Amino acid sequence: MSNSSREASFSLPSILAIVAAIGSFFTGAALQLLLALAAIVLGVLGVTLSLSPAKRGGMTSILSIVLGVIAIVVALIRGLVAIIS
Repeated sequence: MSNSSREASFSLPSILAIVAAIGSFFTGAALQLLLALAAIVLGVLGVTLSLSPAKRGGMTSILSIVLGVIAIVVALIRGLVAIIS
């Protein structure tokens, strides 16, 4: 019987979620909204996958969901300011 233990690794959705969440703050309002939505969807998927003991990334996914929600609010404000101006 093999007694090798594998270290838990980050899931791909959790990594993509945090990248999308951070990237959303460096784009225009429309792309920011799309990246924020992607961050939320990937974050939910990352949280689900992190329930497995073989995967990590639960806190990263939760952070990306929070940043995604903030980015949506910022995108909506940017869009409204652009329309009003």
